[in-house]
Amino acid sequence: MSFRSRATISNQHHSAFFVFHSPYLKISAAVIVILSFSSAIADAQLRFTDVTATTGIRFHHEDGRSGAHYFLETLGAGAAWFDYDQDGDIDIYFVNGADLPGMKSDVPPTNALFRNDGDGTFTDVTDYAGVGDLGYGFSCAAGDYDNNGFPDLYITNFGPNVLYQNNGNGTFTDVTAQAGVGDSLWGASSAFADYDNDGHLDLFVANYVQFEVDSNPECGTIGVRTHCGPEAFHGTASVLYRNSGDGTFTDVTEKSGVWNPNGKGMGVIWCDYDNDADLDLFVANDKVEDWLYRNEGDGTFKDVGLTSGVALNEMGAPYSSMAPVFGDIDNNGWFDLAITNFQDEPNSVYYNDGDGFFSDITYRSGIGGPSLTRLAWGADFADLDSDGWLDLFVATGHLEENVQLLNPTTTYPQQNQLFLSRGDRTFDDVSDSSGDGLLLKRVSRGAAFGDYDNDGDVDILITNSNQTPDLLRNDTANQNHWLVFTAVGTKSNRSGIGTRITVSAGGSVQMREVKSGGSYPSHSDMRLHFGLGESAAAEQVEIRWSSGLIEHYKDVRSNRFLIATEGKGLESLEAEN
Repeated sequence: MSFRSRATISNQHHSAFFVFHSPYLKISAAVIVILSFSSAIADAQLRFTDVTATTGIRFHHEDGRSGAHYFLETLGAGAAWFDYDQDGDIDIYFVNGADLPGMKSDVPPTNALFRNDGDGTFTDVTDYAGVGDLGYGFSCAAGDYDNNGFPDLYITNFGPNVLYQNNGNGTFTDVTAQAGVGDSLWGASSAFADYDNDGHLDLFVANYVQFEVDSNPECGTIGVRTHCGPEAFHGTASVLYRNSGDGTFTDVTEKSGVWNPNGKGMGVIWCDYDNDADLDLFVANDKVEDWLYRNEGDGTFKDVGLTSGVALNEMGAPYSSMAPVFGDIDNNGWFDLAITNFQDEPNSVYYNDGDGFFSDITYRSGIGGPSLTRLAWGADFADLDSDGWLDLFVATGHLEENVQLLNPTTTYPQQNQLFLSRGDRTFDDVSDSSGDGLLLKRVSRGAAFGDYDNDGDVDILITNSNQTPDLLRNDTANQNHWLVFTAVGTKSNRSGIGTRITVSAGGSVQMREVKSGGSYPSHSDMRLHFGLGESAAAEQVEIRWSSGLIEHYKDVRSNRFLIATEGKGLESLEAEN
């Protein structure tokens, strides 16, 4: 896939940002949206094809297992979609594990970078790029922390984390020590964000538990050895680094109010859930309460998880939370929240009431019931059929190889789940009818979302524990239209992280935010995809930058890749079929 033409669209005007603050207005608007847009949706059968074998991706995740049931082995590792060479298509970075005591690999496991060749295939460029970290890795996140126009890469490990600076010539330099971000605790996930809106990307690292390889407790039940659960270990404090703007970061964890030594962080996501123009932070913890840190706008945060209704389940107990994902599931202008959980715990769905509180609609949404039979990990909302409504994909797989000795009704590999939106805050489980890619049964962990073949729909990359990954190409056939935006900051951070884009088309108003990280323990394409249904154009596009600048564009024609540069208009890159 290539791009053949460029055009520039100037911005129409700047104006103040508007949201519905009244819950009565919000509900009325949602009803109007559902009624008016439902008639403009072209029916489509979701179809995902497993194309891994034909792509040239040769990667195998290694967890270092030796039979000693080290707790490390269970969490798997993630991947990232990011355009490291800025050639217009997204590349792949895989995180790998390492040998544990009792295991000796012939070739040490390493992380890997695969360059997108633009023809459906990928080339391993790890050695040339210099990003083959040998640590026991878990997650990765991308963001242009130095604002030089090329995305950098952060890796979390069991042990010192790594920051790779993108040199802009296809290579990277390890600048961890200079930048001051080599936290040595067990980092499960991370995400870049400009939480203070100063134009420089800051970094949050979610740390998991206190674990030492030399002190490996034995756990089990009814005579069967298993991996220990998080209850067997003390928690740790996660870390917030503030970007100093000179290539270094400062640890502001305590000063900012996000220090908590009892955390067992798994997933992390930044999102302006309260529509006040600064990014808030959600941390999913394993078997302790989740945290929702509201950004107070003065460099500090306040944990409002309990008072907002998202810290615990309806019984007042914590779940084994993995991946938190935000998305506006009914297009009413407020971001809702979903969290993946352990088997026999439903994946949680929280509806944003717009008044600082979330309502638990887990079972009413149609997601809670079907999710009880799976152990869920990475996930995200994405409009997979371009009908204007966000769907939900969830990666699943158990953590015990011998789980059937304990529960004959379940398995170690599991089928991933895909929930198709009905457009009314409810979803249908369409996993069995969405192509061969959704019928696979693997030990899945990470999920990253992005349009790798630049055909206008969202594809899915899945990492599997101690297995090869799966690349699922979106082959859904329909006539639905779409728009894809790349945000480039000038006064705001160069990656555009935190930029909110709102698209009005066919009676519906959709919004997305550019984010880093966000799907345990992976990083998705930072381009924003909007499905427009049968609408051939968006009547209006609004872009709210983290600098405070708001831009509007009218009558934006569909089926195009658009580059939005802050203060400079839209540049169109039209796909050549």
